[in-house]
Amino acid sequence: MTLLKVLPFIVLAISMFIFPQEVVASASTGLSLWANYILPALFPFFILADLLMKQGLVDFLGALMEPLMRPIFRLPGKAAFIIAMIHTSGIPIGAILTSKLRKSGEISRLEGERLLAFTSNPSPGFMLGAVASGMLGNAAVGIVIAASVYLANLGVGLIFRFYGTDSEPAPSGAKYTWRHSYQKLKKYQYNKKPFGELLADAVRESTATILLVGGYIIFFSVITHLLVVLGISSRLANLIHMVSAGQISLLGGDAIIQGFMETTLGCKAAVLGFQSMSTQVGVICFMLGWGGLSVFAQVLSFTTSTDLRFRPFIIGRIIHAVFALFLSQVFLKFMPIQTANLSGFLSVKTPWLFSLKWCCILLLCFVLVFVILRFLSELYLRRYQ
Repeated sequence: MTLLKVLPFIVLAISMFIFPQEVVASASTGLSLWANYILPALFPFFILADLLMKQGLVDFLGALMEPLMRPIFRLPGKAAFIIAMIHTSGIPIGAILTSKLRKSGEISRLEGERLLAFTSNPSPGFMLGAVASGMLGNAAVGIVIAASVYLANLGVGLIFRFYGTDSEPAPSGAKYTWRHSYQKLKKYQYNKKPFGELLADAVRESTATILLVGGYIIFFSVITHLLVVLGISSRLANLIHMVSAGQISLLGGDAIIQGFMETTLGCKAAVLGFQSMSTQVGVICFMLGWGGLSVFAQVLSFTTSTDLRFRPFIIGRIIHAVFALFLSQVFLKFMPIQTANLSGFLSVKTPWLFSLKWCCILLLCFVLVFVILRFLSELYLRRYQ
C-alpha cells in the first residue's frame, strides 16, 4: 500500500526527466495563466480581505446580516462577507476566509462545512473576460455563464442549509441593529495595530497565498500536459467516446479529462472539442462548477489545518456542476444572445484591468444588495417582533 502511494510520483519524476521540454512548455503555460489572470484578479482582493477582517468589518457585517443569513443558509452573519468576496474575487478566497473563521472559533464545524460547500467559484473577470471574450469570442455568452455559475452556487447553499444539525441562536431585532453593529466595529478596532503594520502583514500573507495558488496551477498544468504526452489522456478520451456511443468526440473526451484536472485548460479544450455553442457553454459551466483537481488541492491545503471535512465540499462541487450545466441550457433556450451590444464593452485587451474592473463592480453591487436586504429585514423585525 505504501508503494502504491509513492508509485505515481516516481512515474511523474521519470516522465519529467524523459520530456524536459514538454515540462518547461507546460509550466510556462501555467505561469502565463497565473500572471495574466489569477495574480491581478486575486492578489488585490487577498490584501483587501485580510485588511477588512483585521479592521473588524466581518464582525460589523455579522451583526447586520445575522437575521438574514440564519433563516436562508443557516449560517452566521459573518458568512455574508465570505459570500460577497467569493462572488467578486473567486477561488480560493472562500476556503482561505472560511478556514480563518474556523481557526478563530467564530463559526462551528458544521457551519464551516456548509460555507465551504458553496464558496468556490471563479471570478467574474475570468468568466466574462478569459472564457467568454477570450476563448469563445462571444462576450455576451459571459452573462449566461456567470449567471448559471452564480445561481447554481447559491442553489448549493440553499441545499446545504439542511446539512447537519446544530444549535443556533434565534435572531433578535434588539440585538442586531445598526447601532449595535457600529459599536462592535468600534470596539474591535480599539487598541489594534497601526495601519502600516496591518498593511505589511496583509501584503506578506497575501503574497504567500498567491504564490501557493500559482504553484498549484503550474504543477497541474504540467501533470495535465504529461497525461497528453504519455497517451493516457487519449486513452481515457477514447473510453469516454465509447461509453457515450460516439456522442462525445475524441476531442470532447480530451476536453473533459483536462477539465477534470484543471478548469482553465479544460475550458480551452472544450471550445475546440465541441461544435455547437450550447454544448460548449454547457460543458464550460459544468467545468467551472466542478473546479478541477487543481482547485481541490488548493482548498485542501487551506482547510487541512482545521477540522473541516472535505467530503461536503466534493458533494457541493458535483451538485454545483450539474446545476450550472442545467441552468446554462435553460438560459440559452430562453435568452437570445446578442454579441453586438456587449462586444465593445467586454474587451480583453488588458486582461488584468478587465478582471479588476468587473470584480470591483460586482463587489459594489453585493454591498448595495446586502445593505438593502439588511434594511428590509430590520423593517420586518420592527414590525413583527
